[in-house]
Parts: sequence; C-alpha cells; structure tokens
Amino acid sequence: MTRRKALSLIGAVSLLPFDAVRGADVDPQLSCVATPAQTEGPYFVDERLNRADIRSDPLSGIVKEGVPLKLRLFAHAIAAGACTPLAGAVIDVWHCDATGIYSDVDDSGSRAAGQKFLRGYQVAGDDGGVDFVTIYPGCYQGRTAHIHFKIRGQPAGARSYAFTSQLYFDEAISDRVYARAPYARNAPRTRNDADFIYRSSGKQLTLALAPDGSGYAARFDVGLRMA
Repeated sequence: MTRRKALSLIGAVSLLPFDAVRGADVDPQLSCVATPAQTEGPYFVDERLNRADIRSDPLSGIVKEGVPLKLRLFAHAIAAGACTPLAGAVIDVWHCDATGIYSDVDDSGSRAAGQKFLRGYQVAGDDGGVDFVTIYPGCYQGRTAHIHFKIRGQPAGARSYAFTSQLYFDEAISDRVYARAPYARNAPRTRNDADFIYRSSGKQLTLALAPDGSGYAARFDVGLRMA
C-alpha cells in the first residue's frame, strides 16, 4: 500500500467512540475535559515489544538516530466526574524515523518489513503512567510530525477498553529539529495546519516539550470516558 492510498483511507475513517483529555501542564484530577480520539492509521503492528527504549531494532541492534525524546504518558479513567489511574493498562507507541519510514511495513520507497524500530509498549503502574525513550519523529508527505499511541486493557469484572490517538509538536520546535541531521532535507514538509488529521483536534493533543540535555522531554495525560 502506498502512502498516498493509505492517507486516502485514513480520511474515510470516522473517529473512534472514545475520548482523550490533555493534561500535560495541569492536574488531571481537575481537568476531565474530553476531546475526540484520532485514527489508528495504516501503520500499527501489534509487535508486543515490552520495552521502554524503542529506538533500536531488536534483531539488528541498530539504533535509530535523531533528537532524543523522553515521553511520559499517564492513562486515566473518566467516570462520575473523577479521573482514576488506569493501572495495568497496556500503552503502545509507534512512529516513523527521522526520514519518515515506519518499521515492519513495506511502502513506496522503503522496505522495512521485519524491522521493529520505534515501536513498543509498557504496562501502566499504579499511577497509570509509563515512560518511553525515543526520538523526535520525522514526517512525510501529507502528514505533520506525530506519534501514535494506543491504550487498552480489561480490568477484572469490567468491560475491555481500547483507545487510539496521536500526539503532535509545536511548529517552532519542529523547525529547529528539522534543520539538523539526520532530518535536514530539501523536500517541503506538511505543517500542522495543512494536516487534515491534525486539524480535527491536534491543538488539544500537542505536547508541551521541555529541554532535556540534547533533546526534549514531555508528559501527557490521557483520559478514557468509561461511563
């Protein structure tokens, strides 16, 4: 499947019937304001790679180059006006490398089937939180910089849940990152406001990045409307 065809299919998919809440810079216990989920897209592969550092391919050991990014995600259940940590939730993240390539898929111009870089999951602790070490994602034609994530689980005695969305980046930071190797290239890139998926709710899903050594760090709180 080519990227062009994949993007056309994304445009035909309606938003999932779950909700997310941004809480990167506020107390999630006080901010259960739901926003729409976003499409999974064509590049999710259920690798079941339980790891915090997702930069490498586990078979070759090759580590993807890029600006370091530490990402903390916290999952909360929203019910009866309260936010409760979703302990035990499985939280997956996946995104493209600095050149816009996803692992374990064959696409126009790339052959990455069998590789598993920039994919992984963690199991949320009692606070609903997980930590990932990755790189600032690249971009490709039709999409701005973004990270996919999925939250799922089945608490004892309760119905299973699944939620999928995407995280975005401030354009000013992307401008600085993409001027550096290995991101720098002559091809024009799609910016946030030109990305039709970002336009649906991307501002509410934009990470608040803080400098961290040679890279960045961010926390993002997600809420699932459970009842």
